[in-house]
Amino acid sequence: MATPHINAEMGDFADTVLMPGDPLRAKYIADTYLENVRQVNDVRSMLGYTGTYQGREISVMGHGMGIPSVSIYAKELITDYGVKSIIRVGSCGAVRDDVNVRDVVIGMGACTDSKVNRMRFNDHDFSAIADFELTSHAVAAAKAQNVPVKVGNIFSADLFYNPQTEMAELLKRYGIVGVEMEAAGLYGVAAEFGARALTICTVSDHILKGDSLSSADRQTTFNDMMTIALDTVLRDDAAKA
Repeated sequence: MATPHINAEMGDFADTVLMPGDPLRAKYIADTYLENVRQVNDVRSMLGYTGTYQGREISVMGHGMGIPSVSIYAKELITDYGVKSIIRVGSCGAVRDDVNVRDVVIGMGACTDSKVNRMRFNDHDFSAIADFELTSHAVAAAKAQNVPVKVGNIFSADLFYNPQTEMAELLKRYGIVGVEMEAAGLYGVAAEFGARALTICTVSDHILKGDSLSSADRQTTFNDMMTIALDTVLRDDAAKA
C-alpha cells in the first residue's frame, strides 16, 4: 500500500535497498549496475527502482538531503514495505590529512549535531552505529577488490553551510573519516524499527584542503563504492546461507 511519500505496492521493493541522496543518481545506479529494472516510485520525483544484480533482487532509491528526508524514506521502507537492510551510497567531505578526494569511506559510527536521536532516545545520548555484519562484509569486499577504504566515525551535519568554521578542525582532531548529512539519522531509524543499515561514501571534497569534484563527476565517480556495496549484499547473503 502506498505511503504519503512512496507510491509502490507491497513487494515492489527488495529486502535490501541501496540509497543515494540524489534520485537521478538512483536512476544512474539502476541503469548501470542492475538488470531487469523496473521503476517502483516517483512521488516528488524521488525515483526508486528494483532490479537484479547477479540474479539477486536489489532496490535503489533516492533519500534526499539531510536527516529529516532520509528518516522519512527509511522509516516507510522498513515499516510499510518490509525492507530489512538499507545501505546509503553517497558522497562525503573529508577533514583528515590521510583521506583524499575519490577515497571510499565506510561509516562504522555516526556523530551528529542533530537532535533527532536524542528525541527518539528520551534525550539521552544514542550511539548511532552501523550493522556489524554489513560493515564487516563491506570491509571484506573492499579488500577482495583491492580498494583501500577508511573505516571509522563519520559526522552527519544538519547544516551544509555551517557558520561554525572551526568545526572542521575539531572533527579532524577527533579522527572523523567523513562529513555528510544523513548517516546518524539512518542508523537511528534502523535501530528504532529493527532493520540494519550501513553508509558507504565516496569523498567528493576535502573541506580543509579545498579539493573537490565537479557536480558532474559526483554523479559518476563512485564505481569503487558501488562495487563494494553490491558485493556486500552478496556476501551478506552467502553468510546467511
